[in-house]
Amino acid sequence: MSEKSGAKIFKQKCSQCHTVEAGAGHKQGPNLNGMFGRVSGKAPGYSFTSANKNSGITWEEDTLFKYFLNPKKMIKGTKMVFAGMKKPKDRKDLIAYLKKSCA
Repeated sequence: MSEKSGAKIFKQKCSQCHTVEAGAGHKQGPNLNGMFGRVSGKAPGYSFTSANKNSGITWEEDTLFKYFLNPKKMIKGTKMVFAGMKKPKDRKDLIAYLKKSCA
């Protein structure tokens, strides 16, 4: 897993809608800081869909790996407009970056 590659992926595919810095505001999507171990739909101050709030998913490496493949399939009704990433290496690299930058 490469945090450096994950940072590039985040910048290209995620940063338009998400932030990772502690205290940074929400964009179209929620700030991801502190996401590991948090239940989906629970980031303070962000308006989530019922699908996210009721998914029962706790964000960890394994759930993110599945989610990044096809978010709309994993949480039907999510407003996230990301199509997903097919390559397992890309998903692992993004997760490595998020683990470091969202802690």
